[in-house]
Amino acid sequence: MPPATPAVLEYMARRQSRPAKLFTGAVPTEAMGGLAGLAGARARALGGDDEMIAKGRGQYDRGHLAVAVIASPKPVAKIPEAEQLLSAGALCMNIVHAATASGWAASWLTGWPAHDAVFAAEAFGCTGAERVAGIIHIGTCEAPMPDRPRPDLDRLLSRA
Repeated sequence: MPPATPAVLEYMARRQSRPAKLFTGAVPTEAMGGLAGLAGARARALGGDDEMIAKGRGQYDRGHLAVAVIASPKPVAKIPEAEQLLSAGALCMNIVHAATASGWAASWLTGWPAHDAVFAAEAFGCTGAERVAGIIHIGTCEAPMPDRPRPDLDRLLSRA
């Protein structure tokens, strides 16, 4: 068996998702621009109520950096579309891990804006079969986060 990497295992055991709506302050790079307004306008165009508009805007109003991961599956015989989509999801999780391990707060969100083709086209330039795999918000979160309940792994896993 290869040697374990305790620091990585400890990180994975303690990693927390922080709500993007709590992100304030510094971010790793430049500000992201007008996605909040675009999400609000699109929600209104869809006939959304105040809750839908607020939810669409909410993940962009306070945060200053969002990384959109776009899945762009290609008809490749060796690589099924499902595997290509799962690869985009794996990239989302790796971005969250890299940001968190670097000391930033990070949250992988989707919500209706990520699944709306018009919003995805206007916000991220998605075309054709492209779709938003995830929107990773990265920033600073000053709010203390209590540890979430952790599952009892002995009850959920079996060893053969």
